[in-house]
Amino acid sequence: MIEQTGFWGFFRPLTWNHILLVLAIIAAARLLTGLIRSVFRHAAEKGPPRLRLTILRVGPILRVLIGVAALLLCIPVLVEPTLENVIALLAGIGLAIAFALKDLASSVAAGLVAVLENAYQPGDWIDLAGTYGEVKSISLRAVRLVTADDTEVIIPHLRLWSTSVANATSGGRSLLCVTCFYLHPDHDAPVVRQALEAVAATSVGRKPDSKISLVVAEMPWGTEYKVKAYVNESREQFAFTTDLTIRGKVALRAIGVHFAHVPYAAH
Repeated sequence: MIEQTGFWGFFRPLTWNHILLVLAIIAAARLLTGLIRSVFRHAAEKGPPRLRLTILRVGPILRVLIGVAALLLCIPVLVEPTLENVIALLAGIGLAIAFALKDLASSVAAGLVAVLENAYQPGDWIDLAGTYGEVKSISLRAVRLVTADDTEVIIPHLRLWSTSVANATSGGRSLLCVTCFYLHPDHDAPVVRQALEAVAATSVGRKPDSKISLVVAEMPWGTEYKVKAYVNESREQFAFTTDLTIRGKVALRAIGVHFAHVPYAAH
């Protein structure tokens, strides 16, 4: 017999039969979870394509249920079912759960702050934790973004405590787009400015009656032009900047402007 003392006093005195029974329960649970994993993978591959993801989602749920069932079977074997032992065990489990869910509680609190302060809302384009995308939904724990590559990214609200949020739309449909051009420094700047402003003004994606501005900066390798204009619909921002880039290059070549060439650094 293996005696338990001190902190482990709420465990019953263990015999090798108890230990072997617990090991048998654990082994059976692992064998069953492995079998379920294999069966559901096979079913997902052989079943209808439209049901593949649904079948694959069921497997992890069943494995969690098997693990919980195995734990519940092991507890009566290890713990003497007295009132004091049950209270001590529940207190220990509660403490472990509270520690494990502290990040969840922090995410929920940050989510409430985000909603109350209107930091972002569905439809906004934001940059959060280095990810730029459209807010698709705001849940209790996290915000779901869809990037320009049509990838859904789930970011816990917890990140609000440690990082900044850049909101490009703030509830509006339009946003400011910046299109860059890098030109050889030897050119007629007023003519280039007029050409780029005309390109932006005639773009079908531009928000009507919105302001167009240019920022010009001289660099060691050439001249940088930034064309700033508002797109009519935020979801069209990348098509808008693409249109400005293509038509802008055509317009600049038409007036004989050469583009800057930045030499690659030798390695």
